Amino acid sequence: MSARLDLTGLTAAPSQVWGGVRLVPLVRDEPITDLRLHAELYGDGLGVVAVDRRTEYWSYIPHGFVATWSGDDFPSAAYGTSLGPAGGHGAPPRVPVRAHRRMARRTERDELRFLPLHLALEGYLALHFGGPTVVWDEWSQRAVRNGLSPREEQAYGGAEVRDLADALKLFEIHPGQCGVVVHLADALAAAFVVPHPDDYRALHATLVQDMYGEIVYQYATYGAPVPEFRARLDGAYVRSLADLRAAAGRQRAEWSRFHDGTMAAGLLDASYSVRRVHRLGNYELSRFLPAFRPRQENHIGELITDHRGRTAYLKTFRLSETQARRGHLLSGLGDHDWHLPSTAAALGLTEAQFGLRLDSAGLGFLLREDVLAHYRASKING
Repeated sequence: MSARLDLTGLTAAPSQVWGGVRLVPLVRDEPITDLRLHAELYGDGLGVVAVDRRTEYWSYIPHGFVATWSGDDFPSAAYGTSLGPAGGHGAPPRVPVRAHRRMARRTERDELRFLPLHLALEGYLALHFGGPTVVWDEWSQRAVRNGLSPREEQAYGGAEVRDLADALKLFEIHPGQCGVVVHLADALAAAFVVPHPDDYRALHATLVQDMYGEIVYQYATYGAPVPEFRARLDGAYVRSLADLRAAAGRQRAEWSRFHDGTMAAGLLDASYSVRRVHRLGNYELSRFLPAFRPRQENHIGELITDHRGRTAYLKTFRLSETQARRGHLLSGLGDHDWHLPSTAAALGLTEAQFGLRLDSAGLGFLLREDVLAHYRASKING
């Protein structure tokens, strides 16, 4: 299913700035009370997830989210969250490994435990993971036997992203706030939305434990401090407190339109391929992939939506240009049954150019060595 993100009911409040980090609060008109989230902390160990009987996902997984829901509007309380090593004081003198069953699964208490962002990243890593669907002559035996296994991608922990931890520590949480959009050097890095303000207060600090893409890390490292957007009111039209209140309201509305229409346009204006993972009463947990547009923003993520498609929960991860290019090339191959000449023609390339693009994107191992050598020779001779 193809869809856009629907953030109906969420309004972007004025941003707060620390160094190169801009944090834009998202405030709900009405909190969602029949769906709630809390964190389940796992510590600093390595997480191993059994995706299926033949596939495992390995990553640093510091926490999971647990969703509870009810069939009516009866409010439920969010559990508290504290950050620190699970089950004790200080880390053990070895690297602990925690095993997980599936990215999302029901618990014995009829709740849904899922691994935030890893649910989305596993969907990206699984993109055409099985390799060639037709054994054309150009593909290597490794590609035919193992597909893209093992497949890996690089990400950075929030603690490694410059200024992020300090910004989150100093961040002023707004009344009614249910989310935040994180910008690094004024490039959109991530969006995070939860159902209820109490959930956000409990989960705000987990943002520093989330994963961020390579491009985000680079923007934070090499970007200059960003300016604050300050409201400017024309005193000539302010004669009373009511006038001042109305002028401030117009400035907030103007900022919200500017943020959604310009700063967050790369996320909100794109269309995504959405796949449902689990049903939660009247809600659905899904993950999504972008169209992998070259030289544009590409975000993957996961979301919980109601029966109207409105977002109750959202977490996104911005892909680097190299990661988006890999997705673009693999999607092209999948659309043409992994036939190199047809895929190359659809992308406006020669077969040799397309083969070399596969190689430069880190997918050269899929091609036979003699075929790849022929493509390289064609480039030199051409």
